Amino acid sequence: MASARRLVVKIGSSALTSLIGGLDTNRLDLLADAVEARMRAGSDVVVVSSGAVGAGLAPLGLTKRPTDLATKQAAASAGQLALAHAWGTSFARYGRTVGQVLLTAGDFGRRESHRNAQRTLDRLRSLGAIPVVNENDTVATEGLRFGDNDRLAALVAHLIGADALVLLSDVDGLYDGDPRRGKATFIPEVRSRDALDGVIAGTGGVLGTGGMASKLKAARLAADAGVPVLLAAASDAGAALGEGMVGTAFAARPVRLQARRFWVAHAAESHGSMHLDAGAVAAVAKRRRSLLAAGITAVQGHFYAGDVVDILDPDGKSVARGVVAYDSKELVTMLGRSTSELPPDMQRPVVHADDLVPS
Repeated sequence: MASARRLVVKIGSSALTSLIGGLDTNRLDLLADAVEARMRAGSDVVVVSSGAVGAGLAPLGLTKRPTDLATKQAAASAGQLALAHAWGTSFARYGRTVGQVLLTAGDFGRRESHRNAQRTLDRLRSLGAIPVVNENDTVATEGLRFGDNDRLAALVAHLIGADALVLLSDVDGLYDGDPRRGKATFIPEVRSRDALDGVIAGTGGVLGTGGMASKLKAARLAADAGVPVLLAAASDAGAALGEGMVGTAFAARPVRLQARRFWVAHAAESHGSMHLDAGAVAAVAKRRRSLLAAGITAVQGHFYAGDVVDILDPDGKSVARGVVAYDSKELVTMLGRSTSELPPDMQRPVVHADDLVPS
C-alpha cells in the first residue's frame, strides 16, 4: 500500500453524510487533505465517492433513507450536485480541478462504454484533474443495488490498472463477527479466500447500501484483478493513505484472472440464471467441468446464446457464472436430458469449461 503509485480510494456514505445535517463538508475536507498528501507524495489517485443520496436527504426534507426507487433517484439528483460541488471546492484549496465521472456497474459490461470510461479517466489524470467517480444513481435501471459502489470501486481499480484499492467507511477493518455485539477478533490481514471461512458479514447501515458483505465481495473482485485492498475507517484516512498500517489488508491473488474470465465473473451483465442439481454443482464448482444439460433443473430469464448467466445450486446460491451456448427457449427443451438423448446440433456443452468461472 505504501509503495502503490496508482490508487483508487472509495469513500462510503457514512463518512460524508448524516441524516440530520446531510453532507458534512468538514469531514470531506479531511478526506481531501489525506488524498492531497498522497498525491504530493507522488501517487496518482482516483476517488470513488458515495454519498449522493445521503447529501440529498436534508435539502429535500427527508428524514430517512428512502426505500422506493423514484425517491432514491430524486435524492441522488439533488445530492449529486452538492457532492460534486463540495469535492470541487475542497480540492480547489490546493489548486486542483475535479472531474466528475458518473458510471454504473453495467457500463463495465459493455465494451464501448468500458473503453469510453477508461479514456475519460486517463485523460482527466493526464490533465492533472482528480477524477471523482460515483454511480449514476438517477438513471440506474436496477435501482441502487446493494454494495454497488464498493463493487464499482473495484471495477474502476481494474479499469485503470491500479496498484491498490482503499475502502474507507465507518468500520476500522474486518472482524470474525460483529464487534458491536460482543467478543470479536480483529483480522489485520487476509491472504486468501480460505482465511475468510467462518467470518460473518453484515449488510449496510441507515445511510449506505453496502456493509461488510459488500466490501468482502469487492475485495475478492479486486484480488481477481491482481489489486490488493485495504479496508479502514475514514477517520484513519491519513494513516491509510500514508504507510497503510491500519485496517485490514487483503492480498491479491498470485495470478490474476485472464481478461475474458474476469469479464465473465465480474463485469458482464447477467441475463438470466440456471439451477443445477447437486451432482452438476460438484462437477462445475469443484471439478471445473463443462456444464451439460442433464444437470440443469430450471431456467430463469430470457437470454440468447453468447449471453452471460448465473449458475445456481439447488438452494439458489450462486456457484458460478458462464457464457451460455443456447437460447433460453432452446435450453428449456433440453433440461435433464443426457447428451446422447439430444439432437446432434444440441450435444455441445451448455457452458464450456473455458467459459465458466466458479464463484
